[in-house]
Amino acid sequence: MPAYEEIANRQAELIRKALAGSVFVAPYGAPLPERLTSGRDAALVPLPQGYGDLGWINKDDGVNWARETEVSEVTSWGAWEPTRRDIQSDVTEMTVVAQETNIKTLGMYNNTDLSRVRAHPETGEVSFATAVRPATQYWRVFAVFADGAGDDTIYVGRLLPRAMVSEVGEQVWTDGEDDAVSYEMTLTATRDSEAGFSIRHFFGGPGWRKLLSKMGFEADQDAPATPHRPRRSVSVVSATVTRAA
Repeated sequence: MPAYEEIANRQAELIRKALAGSVFVAPYGAPLPERLTSGRDAALVPLPQGYGDLGWINKDDGVNWARETEVSEVTSWGAWEPTRRDIQSDVTEMTVVAQETNIKTLGMYNNTDLSRVRAHPETGEVSFATAVRPATQYWRVFAVFADGAGDDTIYVGRLLPRAMVSEVGEQVWTDGEDDAVSYEMTLTATRDSEAGFSIRHFFGGPGWRKLLSKMGFEADQDAPATPHRPRRSVSVVSATVTRAA
């Protein structure tokens, strides 16, 4: 009988940590990101037109993901446990506490379309009213975090093609220490009929490629090589991802 040490396979290099990240948002109908990385250096690809960063995020909360499933059970005569289980629903939610006041955080938090709101030409003042009967707004949401540095950088992303703000947190106005005016929002992923999914997961980067075999993945030998893209084409996205430490 083998000893535990002989069958155990624990690899500390496979433990991930979100060292920095951003939540990119676009109006519903914007093009969907198809890739996270590209080229021989597995660098980030530019985001499609229309995506903008929510900005700084509360460090203690980061981006919180919750997944809730409901299961129906069939019980049978003489059986001590259910003999059949079927998943009836599988809902993913993302909660984020945005710290910047900008057109995206204001619009999403108040569930109000601000695309036609204009600032006063003299004072720069902006005002808008929350709709009495607001219509549900849907958004493209792409959350990305980075782990590691240089050639060991790993990127992890989650794409919600049709997300709605289903809940908002309270907002406190105070001069307390570390109490910035913030916008806590819970976004629920819903299925996009055209895309065919409610959430898509991305993993990439030069560090990820190095660990493929250790994680149990095999590269697709039949896939054509991706043309190399200069790093300058992704510098804007790369800088944005690393800013929300």
